[in-house]
Amino acid sequence: MIDIQDLTHVYPGGRKVGPRKALDSLTLSVREGEFAILSGPNGSGKSTLFRILCGLALPGSGSVRIDGIDLFAEPARVRRVLGVVFQNPAVDKQLSVAENIRLHADLYGISGPEFTARRDEALAWTDLSDRLDQKVETLSGGLARQVELAKVLMTRPRVLLLDEPTTGLDPSSRRNFLDALHRVQRERGMTILMTSHVFSEAEDVDRVAVMKDGRLLAYDSPQALKARIGTEMVVVQPDDAEAFAETLRVELGLAVRRHGDELRLEETENGEGLPMLERILERYRPRIRSISIKQPDLEDVFVHVTSRAVPDHAQAPETGKEAGR
Repeated sequence: MIDIQDLTHVYPGGRKVGPRKALDSLTLSVREGEFAILSGPNGSGKSTLFRILCGLALPGSGSVRIDGIDLFAEPARVRRVLGVVFQNPAVDKQLSVAENIRLHADLYGISGPEFTARRDEALAWTDLSDRLDQKVETLSGGLARQVELAKVLMTRPRVLLLDEPTTGLDPSSRRNFLDALHRVQRERGMTILMTSHVFSEAEDVDRVAVMKDGRLLAYDSPQALKARIGTEMVVVQPDDAEAFAETLRVELGLAVRRHGDELRLEETENGEGLPMLERILERYRPRIRSISIKQPDLEDVFVHVTSRAVPDHAQAPETGKEAGR
């Protein structure tokens, strides 16, 4: 449903800053009905890719097809199947929920019985039915985001793009918004591509893409990505992360990944039958604030993947359930 091939984009720069490659031969596909999340560190190229997919920018080279339509050759046709929720709010806070929805419908020429049917259909996925007369400025952040979702659903898009839509929401509001999004995806069979920095949001999606420096480092299901690290890992919080990481590398020959003030070791055994945790405590207890064994999560995957020098291009295999889509 979303097919990106060899997309490259370079910002020209200026007198003090030279050209910067924001996208580097990026290839990525999202199948019909999938919910995919796009993640990556700041400067990874996510925002540039989002702008291109929305039709707000043209790349230097490459192609994008959405629902089989060439985005650059026929942008008007693509817009008919596309819905977009931007990071910055796109509702009028001085208007009521109903007025915002009516205004959006007017822009698309939706009126009469068709408007009523589409409005009720769009609101069915939200918690707004009893708040139609309230001004958006009186709503919580989560409900205000649901107004934006309801607006987008009025046009019945087949593909939905969202740019960090839960930014600034409290955990409860974030959960409610995502629940509504998952209901839409499941029941409408909608294809969703969403950028996010919140790893917990990616646990229940179909696939997660990780970008860095404009390149795709990994793309697979959350379960498959976590399986790359293994079933367990040792997490150490020492008094001096940089110095202790060097100690573990030199004295124990361990592969250490640093994440802030934490060190992560993807080995739990030292080859002699002694658990790595016990071995480290035995030799370095005074230098350790905390140490534990945990199952890897998507944050661990992010650290694991983005610390690599060479991209790991991992398209999801065409097997089992996915091969039948």
